[in-house]
Amino acid sequence: MLSSTPRRLMLAGLTVAFAVVGGCKTRREAVTTYHYDNLRTGWNRHEEKLKYKNVGSPKFGLRHAVALDDQVDAQPLVVPHVRITGGPKPGEHEVVYVATEGNTVSAIDAINGDVLLAANFGNPVPLPLGCGNNGPNVGINGTPVIDLENHTLYLIVYTLTAGAPTYYLHALDLGNLTDKMPPVLVSGSHTLNNGSTFHFNATYQRQRPGLLLAHGNVYAGFGSFCDWGGTNSRGWVLGWNSSTLAPLPGNHLNDAMATSPDSFFLSSVWMSGFGLAADQHGDVYFVTGNSDTTGGGTTTYDGVNNIQESVVKLSSDLTTVLSIFTPSNVGPLDQGDVDYGSGGAMLLPEQEGAVKYSLAAAGKDGRLFVLDRGNLGGYTAGGPDKYVALVQIGDCWCGPSYFRHHIVSSGGSNVITWKVSTSPSFSLTKEGTSASVGGGQDGGFFTSVSSDEDDDPIIWAVSRPDNPSPATITLYAFKGRPTGTALATLFSGAAGTWPNTGGNSNTVPVVANGRVYVASNKQLSIFGLN
Repeated sequence: MLSSTPRRLMLAGLTVAFAVVGGCKTRREAVTTYHYDNLRTGWNRHEEKLKYKNVGSPKFGLRHAVALDDQVDAQPLVVPHVRITGGPKPGEHEVVYVATEGNTVSAIDAINGDVLLAANFGNPVPLPLGCGNNGPNVGINGTPVIDLENHTLYLIVYTLTAGAPTYYLHALDLGNLTDKMPPVLVSGSHTLNNGSTFHFNATYQRQRPGLLLAHGNVYAGFGSFCDWGGTNSRGWVLGWNSSTLAPLPGNHLNDAMATSPDSFFLSSVWMSGFGLAADQHGDVYFVTGNSDTTGGGTTTYDGVNNIQESVVKLSSDLTTVLSIFTPSNVGPLDQGDVDYGSGGAMLLPEQEGAVKYSLAAAGKDGRLFVLDRGNLGGYTAGGPDKYVALVQIGDCWCGPSYFRHHIVSSGGSNVITWKVSTSPSFSLTKEGTSASVGGGQDGGFFTSVSSDEDDDPIIWAVSRPDNPSPATITLYAFKGRPTGTALATLFSGAAGTWPNTGGNSNTVPVVANGRVYVASNKQLSIFGLN
């Protein structure tokens, strides 16, 4: 029995709940956003239970497989000490929240796998525009975000309204999964470079990146379905006041060109589902995909009206591009569909040395750039590109993670750890490489890291499915400290299936309070110690 009300402490994007049990404090971590924090480090630095000695033993394995109604592209979220007010088992629970492409949100007991609540928010959109790299259904595609202080879960639902695809932003009560205020229709308009007005059209826009809660606002990025839609499909970033769901007065459109050579616009924000990031000032970061070319390797890029293949730093009110980085080969990237924006931007915590605030982002060609967040580097025609560090990680439909003085990359089929040095200048040194995680889809996968401060850092990874059937995805655990140059494998085990092999599995393993959660097709797998 809990002998006192749980207390919550915010630690640099990490939320820890304390409860007194038998006179002793116990720590329960909440994972409320994509990749654990707004920097998107993927690092749980307060994991006290999962250690090298027990994860690498028969004590660790699959404990529960929870049935769901559809494919899951969103990352699960975890909250301890939730008072559930409905369903068959009301009362206090540690809860894992899972959102599916069937537009269902489930509150599941994080310890025993019981489904406590399930709420559905309308029919999903089947095969949008005939694009097969999503569903077959597209419903809740981007990872929701939770505001613990206000007991609210924000999510965007894609549904058919009078036969037309529409997006709605919802704010749900954590305890009963009902709307705390009327949901808001997602809409927007922006002025193009010829003075005409361009309107957001939900039929052609895919809400794939994880949602961001920062600076009192909720933000969402939008891309395309299979690069289809012509002039209608462009990259947007929209925002809403988190208290009222009122749209922000400003928004951002990556491609504001009125015309293009092939009526192919895009400059999408998709990042393989990686979340929009934010710094301590509330500025928003993301990476954009490909746009039109004019032939011969030239491009419609101008860094103002069209910002493709770029890392973008945007003001919190979405009105001002504060800084960009665009590789000098933007034309060939566009022409070859070699999106820089296939991966997300991870902000590194403050470092010592001249470059205190930096970020890391890689794309399809496998170049991971580390950039100075104070000045991302701009665009230099013909080069050389202005960056802090550059390494090759393998084709990346992926996103990096971080733990103390290390970047964890996951391009190709291997985890690689890179030691971050800041003296005499910023540099990355390859430290360890894992065995292949396999998978039969595009290169790359997603990781997270658990440790107890500096002790026993474990890198968790989920493979993309083997191909063909049975399309199993596999959970891996690797030692974060290499033996020689090898990251030893502590554990590997089946974690579900992904029958839709035409659409990448972008599954992120979530580690909290001694358990690991992996969402897949119609299933949540819960791993832990016996």
